[in-house]
Amino acid sequence: MESRTDEHRPIDPGPGAAARVRVVLVGTTHPGNIGSAARAMKAMGMRDLALVAPERFPHADATALASGADDVLAGATVVDTLTEAVADCHQVVGTSARTRTHSVPVLEPDGAASRVLGGAGEGPVALVFGREHSGLTNEELDHCHAFVRIPTDPDFSSLNLAGSVQIMTWAVRRAALADVGESGAVVRQASAAERDPAATHAELEGLFEHYEKTLEAIDVLDPENPRHTMRRLRHLYLRAEPTASEVRLLRGILTHTLRGR
Repeated sequence: MESRTDEHRPIDPGPGAAARVRVVLVGTTHPGNIGSAARAMKAMGMRDLALVAPERFPHADATALASGADDVLAGATVVDTLTEAVADCHQVVGTSARTRTHSVPVLEPDGAASRVLGGAGEGPVALVFGREHSGLTNEELDHCHAFVRIPTDPDFSSLNLAGSVQIMTWAVRRAALADVGESGAVVRQASAAERDPAATHAELEGLFEHYEKTLEAIDVLDPENPRHTMRRLRHLYLRAEPTASEVRLLRGILTHTLRGR
């Protein structure tokens, strides 16, 4: 049998930015889907799994279908809300076919992969997948900087949750491979030290809460029906992707507005 030398081994992007891509599963009904998603992730070099209010986990079906990705399951974070799952993330991309009430970018898998991989140069980013039968709620979609729509056959658009995870994690891995030269050296890599880092999800949520409080105080926002205006503001800033220092600047202005009203 011919031995395989290093020069014939396929180039691997290594841990790098792809390792900072978090897969978030929201409200998963079937534990087997969690195991299959973990297997899909590990095959593409990803380990960061977060589960938001899963109906049954841990579970034997999850372990069985993980097929060797038990370490991904063991390291999974389980939280009650999407806000908790993505609090430290600089980019949040959600999978959804329902985007009519939102105004953030809608991307295909390759575009979404490039976006999250670029953001991962600064810190954790998230790919969010919704419930098997109903997806993500509008309120959950409000946390996303962009949406990804997998272009399935319109005559049969049903796609298994683990299948969606496999498509998106492969798209991220392919984007990471594109950043590796023939020598295996990283050709392009974002650096948080080169510029002011993008605001995290938690920092943006603090800004939105500050906005709502201020706009109510100066009678711009109807406290009985704030959702429409706040959703438009939220989408505006998610599209703009402000940095951490810009968020602090905006919050300083809001603080002075409250003091001077």
